[in-house]
Amino acid sequence: MVFPHIDPVIFSIGPLAVRWYGLMYLLGFVGGYFVMCHVARFRNLPISKEEISDLLFYAVLGVVAGGRLGYVLFYNTGYYLSHPLQIFYVWEGGMSFHGGLLGVLTVLLIYSRKHKFSLLMVADLAVVAVPIGLGFGRIGNFINGELWGRVTTLPWGIVFPGAGAAPRHPSQLYEAVLEGLVLFIICYSLHRRRVRYGVVVYSFLLFYGLFRFLVEFVRQPDAQLGFLWGGATMGQLLSLPMILAGGAGLYWVLKRTPHEQH
Repeated sequence: MVFPHIDPVIFSIGPLAVRWYGLMYLLGFVGGYFVMCHVARFRNLPISKEEISDLLFYAVLGVVAGGRLGYVLFYNTGYYLSHPLQIFYVWEGGMSFHGGLLGVLTVLLIYSRKHKFSLLMVADLAVVAVPIGLGFGRIGNFINGELWGRVTTLPWGIVFPGAGAAPRHPSQLYEAVLEGLVLFIICYSLHRRRVRYGVVVYSFLLFYGLFRFLVEFVRQPDAQLGFLWGGATMGQLLSLPMILAGGAGLYWVLKRTPHEQH
């Protein structure tokens, strides 16, 4: 299959260009806000729409700051040590999900303490919106023809521009389905069952880490890193702590008595 060559720019007005990737992020944040309000309403969570709006705003800042810092530290430290000012050139690309996750968790900790909310309640509410952003974001990666997969002989392999003549796994779409659609169904279904606080966020960590670890087997590793210990990619090494933390957190939450949970 040949890459469809979708123009990354939807339209432009003078120097202002509206890009598909930016639209995907906007759809993710807007969709996340409405889902969070919906979940808070049917679970009767003690948080208002205005507080959710503030939480989402600060979470976006955490995503950008943490994602950029994570990319610098995990994926290209040497380059940015030589070019420190380019750390702030976020418009040139270079974001790490795992770094963004750490940024969001930091925001959730500060926000919950400031407003005297349960940290697990706030985290459960926030992570149900994350798969929406992930799904749209991976579609944006596909439209941009970036973060492609490894060479494959499967019939749905795609020849991406700039990736050579060999067909490759559309790993962006694999991630859009697993980290977006499937992960959202898991998190939302747990909320519908009104599980105790902490089950949703730890399930998110467990399943995202598992899905990302598996997709990395068909995703092309970053050129400046290649394969690391034992043939693993950086994405796999960063996902392992998520899997362990998610599993341990679920065990801890589910074994607690109702009094301990309160």
